[in-house]
Amino acid sequence: MDSDGTHEVRGTHASPVPRPAGPPEVPAMPPLPPRAPGMPPPDGSAFLGWLRAPRPEAAPGVWRFGHRPRPAEEPEEIPTRQLLSGALIAFLVGWLIWSLLQNGYVGTWWWVPFDLIVPDAWRGGDSDLGETGTFIVYQGYELLVALVIMVGAARLGRWGEVWRRFVIPRFRRTEPQEARTTSEDDPAQWNELRAAGAVDAAERLAAEARSGLMRDVDHARIMRAWQGVRTGRHSLATFSGAVLKDGAAACLHPSGERDLPARLARHDLVTGQVRLGTTVDDVRNPYTYRGTGLALGPDLLGTSLVAVGPAGSGKTGTVVRPLAESLCLHALAGRAAVVVVGAAGAGLGPADAYDVVVRIGNQDSEYDLDLYGGTSDPDEAAAVLAEALVGDLADPHPGSDSRRSTTVLAQLLGPFRAVHGRFPSVPELRQLLDGAPGPFAALRQGLQEAGQDSLLRELDARERQMGQPGDVVGVLGDRVALLDRPAFAGFFDTSGQSRPFTLKALDHPVRVRIDLPQRGHADASRMLARLVLAQFTASVAVREDRSLFACLLLDDATGVVTPEAVRGIQRLRSGNAGVVLTLRTLDDVARPLRGPLLGATGCRMALSGLTPWDGQGFAEVWGKEWTEARDVTDRQIIAETPAGKAVHMLRRVITGKAPTARAVTVRQVERERWSASELAHAVPAGHAVLSLTDVKGEHAPPLLVDLRS
Repeated sequence: MDSDGTHEVRGTHASPVPRPAGPPEVPAMPPLPPRAPGMPPPDGSAFLGWLRAPRPEAAPGVWRFGHRPRPAEEPEEIPTRQLLSGALIAFLVGWLIWSLLQNGYVGTWWWVPFDLIVPDAWRGGDSDLGETGTFIVYQGYELLVALVIMVGAARLGRWGEVWRRFVIPRFRRTEPQEARTTSEDDPAQWNELRAAGAVDAAERLAAEARSGLMRDVDHARIMRAWQGVRTGRHSLATFSGAVLKDGAAACLHPSGERDLPARLARHDLVTGQVRLGTTVDDVRNPYTYRGTGLALGPDLLGTSLVAVGPAGSGKTGTVVRPLAESLCLHALAGRAAVVVVGAAGAGLGPADAYDVVVRIGNQDSEYDLDLYGGTSDPDEAAAVLAEALVGDLADPHPGSDSRRSTTVLAQLLGPFRAVHGRFPSVPELRQLLDGAPGPFAALRQGLQEAGQDSLLRELDARERQMGQPGDVVGVLGDRVALLDRPAFAGFFDTSGQSRPFTLKALDHPVRVRIDLPQRGHADASRMLARLVLAQFTASVAVREDRSLFACLLLDDATGVVTPEAVRGIQRLRSGNAGVVLTLRTLDDVARPLRGPLLGATGCRMALSGLTPWDGQGFAEVWGKEWTEARDVTDRQIIAETPAGKAVHMLRRVITGKAPTARAVTVRQVERERWSASELAHAVPAGHAVLSLTDVKGEHAPPLLVDLRS
């Protein structure tokens, strides 16, 4: 589409690239490798099988690809030994009855229905039917009686349950399930396009799918473009022209890529899910979830996710990496914009999987990070920068240092931009915060020459407040000094000599990875992580196109959660955006913010290895449920007669125990879904307990999930 290829995702700003005179050139699909003589042509059966696979509606978090729904309640299952013995006994009983009937041990009363129904002319050998016909009539009646006995024995012995439990599963393992589709509901026929009049485009796409030239990303990308046609963002003629020209390669992502260099997780771009593991077949899990795949998608990430687990529990490898991979595929399909933040070398995917890679502190980095979020408003820039610098020091109540810090920065950023036409660099901002006389004098002179009286008053007020008790300028200066280091020389440039990336570009399907220099610069890394989170929450709130899902994945959010960050996370759902935060422990979050953080996120994950103190926070937010408790008591039986005493003595000699009578009491009690002790000691390695909430408000209770399967 013209509108899909004219935004520069690899550039420095979110502004669209100037349109060419004609349609933009779309890179052609790479040619297929040459075929050796005798080799069959490319086959699209694998893709068609994936596209036609059943994906029934399911509860939140269920991997829908090939899913077989289960009942909501667990059926009462007969023990295997009892079921098989009952089936065998029923068969023997039926065989015995038939043998008794055949040998005449029970008389001939069972021939009475035959005598009443069958005409007399059919019974003798000299009847109209002949000997063969008469034999068939008699044998048919006996067969009917045998069938009646067999049906009765089958119902009595529960043969149907034996068949369902032991025979059908073997066929399911050996025989692949194929989706049965008709031409009306076959997704490979693109019937929506045909109904709208784009028959030629539908034929071209169907041919590309059959020939093996279409991938799952191509299908998702074209469906996204078709959605734009349905909403009126694009014209049908433009869409059809692009499809007829390029086939499955139409409407390409601006990077020209049609897939990622490599995939580690299982993805289904029809439903938008990525599989993270398997829900354990455990009594603590709801029956409808047991043994099903556990998957996440934008519908769940739109409520945000927080994952807590110690080092080595699998937060990065089993949670962040698959989610980053999935969102990058969504970005290639034009559905999402993703920003992944983590330490350098954390294993968040290869650089080729991203459009923009910002390596802060690495002088070979092609891209820089805009310290002010790409805004031209001094007040907005001051609010975001104050959150990054001192947001972790702010008291979680109104009137904290965060507001005063915003005012201080606004008093400096406004005059500087009015004089220089840009915001100050890190060294310049540090000089202003330190109160260096030279920069202040230069600003004053520039404002006087420009006649900016209001900004001159702001500067005068800042000079009067410097050195006063309670002034936060010293704290701001110390925090800015963490960025004014030789390792960051050349970064955060505002003079236009670098290529700064701004989160204002989230209006486009961009894939971004930001590497933080945690080694030797842990404080600066946490400050930069807060900066990215603040810019993200501020940018997604003012996006024009909210049909594009935006997500921030923050690996290790230690020191990042602030009162303003919690409020920003709460607003993300309405903007079709979400964040994924990982923590080693809830102690990395200020105590007053732990409850609000778990309450602001709809998806909460507790990985194995938690401490009981961390488990208590999850136990409180997950609440309690009514369960059925069984109290079993054994009461000794006292015999009163000599015969009873002799029998009891014999039972004690044989069993070694006194004869007892068992009493069972059933009552409803309220207990925690997962207690702090269970979360700390009952979650196996490689597992996690995960609760889910989607953007529509549907909930899934805490589920024990195996992240390794």
